[in-house]
Amino acid sequence: MALEKFELCDRDLPKALLDRYLQAEAIAVDTETLGLNPRRDRLCLVQLCDPEGYTSALRLEKGQAAAPRLKQLMEAQNITKIFHFARFDLAALNYHLGIQVNPVFCTKIASKLARTYTGSHGLKALVQELEQIELDKSAQSSDWGNVMALSETQLAYAANDVRYLISLRQKLTTMLEREERWELAQSCFDCLPTLVDLDLQQFGNVFEH
Repeated sequence: MALEKFELCDRDLPKALLDRYLQAEAIAVDTETLGLNPRRDRLCLVQLCDPEGYTSALRLEKGQAAAPRLKQLMEAQNITKIFHFARFDLAALNYHLGIQVNPVFCTKIASKLARTYTGSHGLKALVQELEQIELDKSAQSSDWGNVMALSETQLAYAANDVRYLISLRQKLTTMLEREERWELAQSCFDCLPTLVDLDLQQFGNVFEH
């Protein structure tokens, strides 16, 4: 599968790419890790996409603890960072690279508040309904640790995980505003940094009975 408008980067964003992304009102973001525990499983890849569809994947070295240009972009207050299940990605970026992402839009939270007619809120189901595109998720549970030898299938999967997020944000925002749930969604997004702190300090169950 050919990847159009796609750039592969190592360790940090090139300055030209950072400058491009800093011009955007919103940036789609995703991460690939070795597993689902940020404190145990390392961050391997960060994917980005701007409103023009220019997608990049940033390969991170084992033990890498900083990516200054990525941090500048993720912490820019005038750019909304769009994730699907932001809680996990924010924890990974915080724990491994010291990045405090803000402001944030989470398509999973937005979907649960807007699409109450279904229990399917995964990215594949969301893209299939709102974009009429079926994502290939076969590479989801694969080894992302060997970042210098990722297959074309893995890179295509990684790119697709961010390629539709900006469009999904627009459509979900319309639904939330129509149902008068936008302010509630924004309150949820504002709570994400606290939830991430709780997760990283292993208090993820603090709201349970």
